Amino acid sequence: MCGIVAYVGRKNAQSLLLEGLKRLEYRGYDSAGICIQHNHELHIARAVGRISVLESSLEHGSQLPPGHVGMAHTRWATHGPPTECNAHPHCDDHKNIALVHNGIIENYATLKQFLIEKGHKFSSQTDTEVLAMLVAHFYSTAESNGVASKLAKAVQAALHEVRGTYGIAVMCKDEPDTLIVARKGSPLIIGVGSGEYVVASDAAAIVEHTTQVVYLNDNEMAVIKKDGFKTMTTDDVPVTPEIKEVEFKLEQMELGKFEHFMLKEIHEQPQAIENCLRGRVDLQEGRVILGGLNKYTRELVRARRVIITGCGTAWHAGLVGEYLLEDVAKIPTEVEYASEFRYRNPIIEDGTVVVAISQSGETADTLAAMREAKERGALSIGIINTVGSTIARETDAGVYLHVGPEIGVASTKAFSGQIVVETLVALFIARRKYMSQQVQHEFLNALSKIPQQVKRVLEQSEQIKKITAEYVSRENWLFLGRGYNYPVALEGALKLKEISYIHAEGLPAAEMKHGPIALINQGMPVVFIAPKGSQYEKVLGNIQEVKARGGKIIAVASEGDEHIHTVADHVFTVPETLEPLQPLLTVVPLQLLAYHAAVLRGCNVDKPRNLAKSVTVE
Repeated sequence: MCGIVAYVGRKNAQSLLLEGLKRLEYRGYDSAGICIQHNHELHIARAVGRISVLESSLEHGSQLPPGHVGMAHTRWATHGPPTECNAHPHCDDHKNIALVHNGIIENYATLKQFLIEKGHKFSSQTDTEVLAMLVAHFYSTAESNGVASKLAKAVQAALHEVRGTYGIAVMCKDEPDTLIVARKGSPLIIGVGSGEYVVASDAAAIVEHTTQVVYLNDNEMAVIKKDGFKTMTTDDVPVTPEIKEVEFKLEQMELGKFEHFMLKEIHEQPQAIENCLRGRVDLQEGRVILGGLNKYTRELVRARRVIITGCGTAWHAGLVGEYLLEDVAKIPTEVEYASEFRYRNPIIEDGTVVVAISQSGETADTLAAMREAKERGALSIGIINTVGSTIARETDAGVYLHVGPEIGVASTKAFSGQIVVETLVALFIARRKYMSQQVQHEFLNALSKIPQQVKRVLEQSEQIKKITAEYVSRENWLFLGRGYNYPVALEGALKLKEISYIHAEGLPAAEMKHGPIALINQGMPVVFIAPKGSQYEKVLGNIQEVKARGGKIIAVASEGDEHIHTVADHVFTVPETLEPLQPLLTVVPLQLLAYHAAVLRGCNVDKPRNLAKSVTVE
């Protein structure tokens, strides 16, 4: 992994490909490369570091000839460190085949040994070079029979030998103006323009050129030429492509007045929440409308157990969902790390619903967990932001977030959207089980006020920045909360770790004294999520325990709470709301705290080291 852009058309491919790569920078990467086809030759340039390094090398020495067919890649290192020889595109040892690849080839070592025995020589440590060499091996004996080209035949033969995941683009110097793409477990989208085609692993690289796209499904491939394209399975069964419209617009991916995408997306949360609620809440009748779940209303109401699965921030949102579904909808619920779920032989009983949460809809671990549960008979529901993504297509039903594209690697507005959708799902089920219309009306009224309340929290950004500056040199932080705000503590700690590289831990506040209290020393910053609620008095007791040991208290508290100021060193306030909705407000100061800490420490906020936006490998 991490980003693929390819082009077939009439324009200068190089400039278009580089611009496309820049649109994918937010996904995270450590090297980049480009291949241009010209005069029956494949011309390749690669560089370690940012796309700007590749651009500089192209301007000052590694110039590529003009061409109208090409492909480019940003790599997030898996097999082998980030070096130029490990960067994509990769070629076979005769420089006839070039290939870019997202995913993992699990049996690459066996294939590599086979190819070495056949006399092939390798120059990288990657699994991708093995795939390029394998395609070349089959190309040498392939015949153009039943598919568009020898290259397509060779790609099909190679993919039949592969175990693992892949999104690939392949070119051959002997077949000019032809691009082969294929996917299994790693997304690929074909943008259909006027006499041109832009292929990418993310619609962000396509939307500038066309909004008409074809989403490849697993085990599908396409042969693309200037005059058209054909789709088929990797077993050479023709597939009729379905052209769809990309949901978002180019301007949504621009920074505008903001310095970083993360800050922009934090400030977009009021609008994002409104968009998420639009058309789904009838305040007059006190009713939740979720068209994506209507077909399975009976199964949801009769569900005996819900399993929520996700990774990272989505997992934290799932924890909030656990509280919501058990408290509001009265359904036994558990939250599973997607990366662990499929490997522990999970028990799926009749009446089990699995909820997969993912911003991208392509998270490999979450997709695998969902498939495992579905195979065992569970009803699968997706809570996804990216329309047309793999999880969105493979679940039985689902609800889109509609919060717009999220560019910053550290998720913010998607987290809020996930909680809003979970709240709506809980209310949707609860009303059909036991909840009175009046109680649901109260919930929905409170929910409709959240966007304006988030705006009030955002007004404290400068105050949060000032307080953060006092502690930004401290390398160890604790985030503590109870009940609905325990997942918020986890999310606050994760945000600080992700983008400022400060070590932080989130814990249930009551668990602090069962070990972690030993960490507290003089001046250590400890963030308490302490709004008024059912466990407010308990949290105050935990604050006193930290204060007695010299810790510095930063509290997120309810507006109008005068007592909290007597025990906390610093206070960020949030408007009062129903306790199940508090995470939508209490998380915002923690997002801003992490953002300001990262900026103050000189970190790359939108592209934190070692991280990728959409982790499409297990």
